[in-house]
Amino acid sequence: MPSLGRLHLITDTRPGRDPLAVLRAALPVARAELVVQVRVEDDATDREAYELARRVVGLCRPYGATCLVNDRLHVALAVEAAGGHVGAEDLPVAAARRVLGADAVLGATAREPGGAAAAVAAGASYLGVGPCHATTTKAGLPDPIGPAGVRAVAGAVDVPVIAIGGVTAASVPALRAAGAHGVAVVGALSASPDPARTTAELIEALTC
Repeated sequence: MPSLGRLHLITDTRPGRDPLAVLRAALPVARAELVVQVRVEDDATDREAYELARRVVGLCRPYGATCLVNDRLHVALAVEAAGGHVGAEDLPVAAARRVLGADAVLGATAREPGGAAAAVAAGASYLGVGPCHATTTKAGLPDPIGPAGVRAVAGAVDVPVIAIGGVTAASVPALRAAGAHGVAVVGALSASPDPARTTAELIEALTC
């Protein structure tokens, strides 16, 4: 299983966004510290998800960056991604582990210690924890848990915790102090006028 980078970039495929342009800007800066989670809108076809994931895998490979596919694990297998990530409404973690196999990276979403421990016991190799702060990227999310919520989860498991939800470079130090291995971002990069610079700021905050 590859080591897990600290900066997770979740592709933003909403209208008007260009996830591949953002990725091309971020990769030379973050290199192997970058994990790209390919996420598409719910109404996207499997072919659309496949084509995006296939291109992401190709872009990541020269930099040693990791590509995962959110939710659609059959797409992860089809493009030979490093693994996948499942949320609360996706396949159960144990089922996802059976689909991907023992050696794949498998992330799971968690927001409290009990659910986090159960996900790890079922086969999760890292946890996406949040939302940490308010965010407009995804609708219907529960209330933010803040750094204190991240600390509670990180103290209950022995796998990397990736904080997600409204993350900026300014909020990284508190999340790292709470025990987060890294952070996942969407809008912080997809809405940035200079994604390369924003990536550099995030990486500096994560590694200092």
